Amino acid sequence: MSSAMNTVRRGLGNGLVQAFLVVIGLVWLTPLAGLFVSSLRSAQDTAKGGWWTALASPGQLSFDNYSALLKNSGMTQAFWNTVLISVPATTLVVVIAALAGYAFAWLDFPGREPLFLLVVALLVVPVQIGLLPVAKLFGQLGLFGTIPGVVLFHVAYGLPFAVFLLRNYFAEMPKEMLEAARMDGGSEWRIFTRLVLPVGRPAIASLAIFQFLWVWNDMLVALLFADSSSQPLTVELQSQIRQFGSNIDVLAPGAFLSLIVPVVVFFAFQRHFVQGVMAGSVK
Repeated sequence: MSSAMNTVRRGLGNGLVQAFLVVIGLVWLTPLAGLFVSSLRSAQDTAKGGWWTALASPGQLSFDNYSALLKNSGMTQAFWNTVLISVPATTLVVVIAALAGYAFAWLDFPGREPLFLLVVALLVVPVQIGLLPVAKLFGQLGLFGTIPGVVLFHVAYGLPFAVFLLRNYFAEMPKEMLEAARMDGGSEWRIFTRLVLPVGRPAIASLAIFQFLWVWNDMLVALLFADSSSQPLTVELQSQIRQFGSNIDVLAPGAFLSLIVPVVVFFAFQRHFVQGVMAGSVK
């Protein structure tokens, strides 16, 4: 792994490569910058020209749209609904997958291989197949149209990939390291929390980023399983577009708020994410 990381570092040290990466970064950030500028313009200014025209007339930029956004009860409620859906769905998937991945990798129990094959088989099941049956089940259980129902659906469909990913990562850890810990009297729980989790932090961080981004940006599941009181930002933005059409003074700041949160999460954990990707590529 260290040799691969050194090779990547040497490649990134090349001036042409750095210039190319800067250009790619600027291209990738341009839509985000455009959306932010648009969120600072009034609906009248937006109708007159593209967002780039505001760069020549900075006087038209203000935070009035964000003040209006905070007064929009539907958007603010949708934002907190998104947080209440994304955080538990991500946390539960990471915790359960870490426990299951360790068990499948290093614990001997009856049916371990068939159960893991079942987990792998679930990876090929499309989300769309389970929408209607699960909706019927949630209706019978009283979970349909609630935040816990949306969270449970995301957890159920996020677990197969999460367990598969972490099991394969944990299985690559040196067997001698775990055996030495057991010989020193360490319990399985202590080995898992004090040894496996710290070593597996890059893979766990990568999984958390993927799961959070998927849940935060989801609209298909939320459209079906959330009602008006539990719908997230993606559904609320779509509803605002359908109802008002040109309500850009609310839509633009709402869309930027929906976009900036996953961007901040990604950059906050990017170091662990890169480590996880590099470790997976070497293994």
